[in-house]
Amino acid sequence: MIDGPFFVLTVLGLLGTGLVAGVFCAFSAFVMRGLAALPAAQGVAAMQAVNTAALRPAFMAVFLGSTVLCSVIAVVTFVLWPRQGVPELLLGSALYLFGSFGVTAAANVPRNEALARLRPGAAEAAAYWPSYLREWTAWNHVRTVASAAATLAYALALT
Repeated sequence: MIDGPFFVLTVLGLLGTGLVAGVFCAFSAFVMRGLAALPAAQGVAAMQAVNTAALRPAFMAVFLGSTVLCSVIAVVTFVLWPRQGVPELLLGSALYLFGSFGVTAAANVPRNEALARLRPGAAEAAAYWPSYLREWTAWNHVRTVASAAATLAYALALT
């Protein structure tokens, strides 16, 4: 079993990736559906407000903190190569770093930035809203699964 400081790192990684998976799951399960049920101008305005709120320290500490933890876990695993949990630790780190952080940077953030440039009541916003909902949510499903799978991999590493 993993022990000492490496155990603490892994538990923190498990908690962080699990919290992020929960946030992403909430968006996939009901937040985006709720926003889609609103008229376009209201949905756009609400999502713009959500995107602004997401940049506050509470969420960013968990999201970026988990990114740092997963990076540290991967590096420490390569350097120390513990007797147990290596595949699970490396898999968990890769899943979160690429499937959560990477997808966020490459897919969700650019869509958020495009949405932020639009005036909620404008025809351009109404035209963009359906594709934004569809594409952003599809990529969010990927982030949800990747974060949850990272959590599972870290849990398996601890057993």
